[in-house]
Amino acid sequence: MADNQDRGRLLTPGEVAAIFRVDPKTVTRWAASGRLHGIRTPGGHRRFYEADIQALLTGEPAQP
Repeated sequence: MADNQDRGRLLTPGEVAAIFRVDPKTVTRWAASGRLHGIRTPGGHRRFYEADIQALLTGEPAQP
């Protein structure tokens, strides 16, 4: 598994939504259903690695 530092910065659901041109709630639903892999901050907020999002945009499988 790649080191987390190699996966780039963390994106908010709003930033991911802007990339895919969808509503941020859609990104939250994708994460809940397993379509997107993300992490939770200590405060409970979702974040997504930039490299995972870029991989999805190019059609590559996301890293677990």
